[in-house]
Amino acid sequence: MLMYLTCFSDVNPISGETTGEVAVEEQMSFLLCVYETPPDKTKQTCIGILAVQPSTGDIIYDCFNDDDTRSELETRITHIQPAEILIPCNLSPKTEKIIKGIIDISTSEDDRIRLERQPEEHFEYEQAFQTVSDFYKSDAKCAGKIQEIINLPKPIISCLSGILVYLKDFGLSQILKLTGNFCQFSTKSLYMQLQTSVLRNLEVFQNLTDGKEKGSLFWAVNQTVTRFGGRMLKSWLKKPLLSAKHILDRQEAIHELLRGKNAQVLANLRGSLSQTPDLEKGISSVYYKKCSVLEFFFVCKSLIKWSEDVQLITKQLDGTLSSEILTDILNDIPQLLEDVKSLLNALHENNVRDKEKTNLFSDESLFPTVQRRKQEIKDVEKEMLDHRRTVRLTLKQPALDFTTVLGTEYLIEVKNKVSHVVPTDWLKISSTKAVSRFHPPFIQATYKKLNQLREQLKKDCDAAWLQFLGWFEDDYQKYRKAVHHIATLDCLFSLSLVARLHGYCRPKVNENEVCINIEQGQHPVIQQILQGSQQFVPNDTNISTDETKVMIITGPNMGGKSSYIKQVALITILTQIGSYVPAESAEMGIVDAIYTRMGASDEIYKGRSTFMVELQEASDIMLKATPRSLVILDELGRGTSTHDGVAIAYATLDYFIKQVKCLTLFVTHYPVLSELEQTYPNIVQNHHMSFMVNEDSGKRGDEDSSNVVTFLYQLVSGCAGKSYGLNVARLASIPQDILNTAAKKSQEFHNLIVIKREREEEFRNIYSTEDTKVLYQSLQNTSAMQ
Repeated sequence: MLMYLTCFSDVNPISGETTGEVAVEEQMSFLLCVYETPPDKTKQTCIGILAVQPSTGDIIYDCFNDDDTRSELETRITHIQPAEILIPCNLSPKTEKIIKGIIDISTSEDDRIRLERQPEEHFEYEQAFQTVSDFYKSDAKCAGKIQEIINLPKPIISCLSGILVYLKDFGLSQILKLTGNFCQFSTKSLYMQLQTSVLRNLEVFQNLTDGKEKGSLFWAVNQTVTRFGGRMLKSWLKKPLLSAKHILDRQEAIHELLRGKNAQVLANLRGSLSQTPDLEKGISSVYYKKCSVLEFFFVCKSLIKWSEDVQLITKQLDGTLSSEILTDILNDIPQLLEDVKSLLNALHENNVRDKEKTNLFSDESLFPTVQRRKQEIKDVEKEMLDHRRTVRLTLKQPALDFTTVLGTEYLIEVKNKVSHVVPTDWLKISSTKAVSRFHPPFIQATYKKLNQLREQLKKDCDAAWLQFLGWFEDDYQKYRKAVHHIATLDCLFSLSLVARLHGYCRPKVNENEVCINIEQGQHPVIQQILQGSQQFVPNDTNISTDETKVMIITGPNMGGKSSYIKQVALITILTQIGSYVPAESAEMGIVDAIYTRMGASDEIYKGRSTFMVELQEASDIMLKATPRSLVILDELGRGTSTHDGVAIAYATLDYFIKQVKCLTLFVTHYPVLSELEQTYPNIVQNHHMSFMVNEDSGKRGDEDSSNVVTFLYQLVSGCAGKSYGLNVARLASIPQDILNTAAKKSQEFHNLIVIKREREEEFRNIYSTEDTKVLYQSLQNTSAMQ
């Protein structure tokens, strides 16, 4: 919990600047609570989650049924990326196992998710309901929303109670009263569904090589210049849109920033972004009343600057914007921030910079306690000044005055040679070789009273400061909406800059058909990594639920199959966040989900072998995919024997073709699957990644007769006859004697298969012929083959 108490220090109170790339690690700091009810008759467990990010006020909740694998829970944890998970003490073993497994695979000790437990009594519904009700009834501002809160599903109420009890100990529970911040996790009617495995396999946020941000889709499109803008862009990638209107609205905004007649004027706003601190965390720091005076000052200054800059830009545009999003943002920001200047004007800027809180407010009549305390201090100070006359008469020094040494005030300094005139009841404070310093009895008592009043004034000023911050709190939701607008601008500028730098096109969105038609598409990450060193080979894609909806993709190892299918999925995601895409042209339907079955690895923390992982992921996709989904299956069945693998792959693909009827990209090394093109000629098409074979490579004098393959990375029609695995072995520097043995054995296996096929053909001929001469000749040929 320490991170929540210190997270507000991310705002630089002096410059307010952020430099460099927004790091993935600092993007989110959610506290996630998990609670479950016992399984029902269908063996489904009802799970509730509630996550709160204290530094920004975001609250996410959801209630769902999950099976024994807890895949739905895993997906939500992966999306939310909590820094801390709160659970009851008696969580079921299956749920606890998946949570501990996720914690154990954290990338490093610093990033490891913390696990906290609370007594079960805080989660039991009856007590939880009472806790939640009492919390929201205590604030009149929540009166209109309390019914909406207590009508949430029971597991959510239990989670809310657990988090309330936990946050109260740290003084952070107040953020939960912002009921307008409650948001249900990625409802299916609003966003494309992206499961944990999809985010991982497509390398949306982290690459699969070293788990870093570089090489991910987020890295490729992240040109945001504010931290809160980077967080919003990450949220967009997690939750691509399903509404064609909202997608088109973002596209139109990007077009306006790219090529519209107002692009140059709007570009000035990006300069403002680069000077903007983390306002999202800044205003939350103010809301929690944990900010310093200087931090408050610079947050308000930044908000006011944004209001002024937007008003200036709006005046220059003079109502000529065509983008609805940009128009709304520019119209809303000044209205939402109109009260900030009055807050700032209530402070003395010089005293703010000097951190002088006792003279902070320009109109102290708003704080009568402070005003009264200052008058009391003035009265005491006047009494002490009036006492000088008595002191002067006593010491017979008409010009004598008080002095201050090392912070001690109202000292009477007397030369040591005349110190005999000092009354004996004066208190000696300090002395040097030349002088001594005293406090008379009246000064002693009055100075003590003065210091007490000054200490009380500091407390009064602290209370006044908290009261003042409360005025900001009243309009927090307005300011938060304004910051959301600024983050949206940052994201739109980012996507427009990426589109301009890398030649992206604006995809056409087809609302009536689920289709993916891409001309000269490129992988957005590989395109940037290879830029300047070698050219990326673009490829076309044409699939639709009304025409060809299944592509079977074969080809040599390392030929680019996996990169191609990831490319199609990433272009689909970019389209549905409203971005331009790396292609010459594209027409995209709206898919409701992307499902992937890729890679080959076990999951020890779940007790699942590689083959079990394959089958469970495939099974999960079969249950959840709809005709509007995009399904990507890469080498399904390779985790077991060849015969079983072929059978499973064939049956699975057949099921997707006949039953699910979704857009499917199926990568395989099993040639038999290509026969499905004849079975479903208008639905299935065979493709392969093209290559060239140097057929003279086996005439070099050694026993390795395998061919050297040159990859062309171009998708073409038809099925590849071989996978050319020995070519990859050669590229991996496998010793030559091993290659020779492998090539010889491979040729033997190939010859056996050829003989077997010839025999099968002969037997078919014998079985089907009625000509005795042909039958006799076939029998002779069969005997000769044996």
